[in-house]
Amino acid sequence: MTIGFILNGENVTVQAAAATRLVDVLRGTLRLPGTRAGCCAGTCGACSVIFNGEVVKSCLVPAFKLRDSEIVTIEGFSQTDDYQDIIHGFAEAKAECCGFCDAGKILTIEALLNRNHRPQREEIIAGLNGIKCRCTDPEGLVQAVMAAVEHRRKRLYGYS
Repeated sequence: MTIGFILNGENVTVQAAAATRLVDVLRGTLRLPGTRAGCCAGTCGACSVIFNGEVVKSCLVPAFKLRDSEIVTIEGFSQTDDYQDIIHGFAEAKAECCGFCDAGKILTIEALLNRNHRPQREEIIAGLNGIKCRCTDPEGLVQAVMAAVEHRRKRLYGYS
């Protein structure tokens, strides 16, 4: 079937079977390697993307649901100032990721910050609960998100 959708701000059209997983469309058809196929069961979060404004595990999204949707992958998000805020937050907190889970953690943090511009520690931990990679200790993630919040506030409003 022919499926048209918006990917990272651009209109795209792909040919895919209705049951093909979004992660496979992104990695195989569109050659976007940042979305990782981890568990392929929706538990690890390595394949996370922003789908119509919400973070979803792309291994659980069948291609037929892509029609007329909007998807942001880590490749698209990495071109934004919001991405830079999060990366600077990780660097400031000295929180390093393994590379496999980066997209899931970064996009999940972005979704969290879109819902709550100043999340508290408990909200951060709960918000990142869907990412199962433990390469970064939970306290390091909390510090990274709090630092990202301050970077974003300074960029947007000139103060922290």
